[in-house]
Amino acid sequence: MMNYVLDASALMAFFEDRAGGEKVEGLLSKAAEAKRPLLMSVVNWGEVYYAIWRAHGEKAANTKLQETAQLPIELTDVGAELARLAASLKAQHRLPYVDCFAAALTQTRKAVLVTSDKDFECVASVLRILWL
Repeated sequence: MMNYVLDASALMAFFEDRAGGEKVEGLLSKAAEAKRPLLMSVVNWGEVYYAIWRAHGEKAANTKLQETAQLPIELTDVGAELARLAASLKAQHRLPYVDCFAAALTQTRKAVLVTSDKDFECVASVLRILWL
């Protein structure tokens, strides 16, 4: 199984049964079977957390935090090298900074980015993307 990186929009699609959520569910199932977790930057998980908190409250956000811990998703910390790569992507492309962390993780892990966020169109020539 190939490495996949989830953007915040991908996890939100899964949690909120949005378009593309079924693709994320399928990837999660395959990841569990292969014992090879999907990847996600803690920065992008933070984006999910605050979006859920803002829309549904702190309790709902904490519940989703617990649910995420049960999924085959590896939350990846941001070190200096990943931050440098994210910053270089921001300097070269018109990509929101938080999205640059998903893009940087995708590049460093030679993975496929899973997203529905059209902001990533500006880096589609340098990343492999699975559009939801």
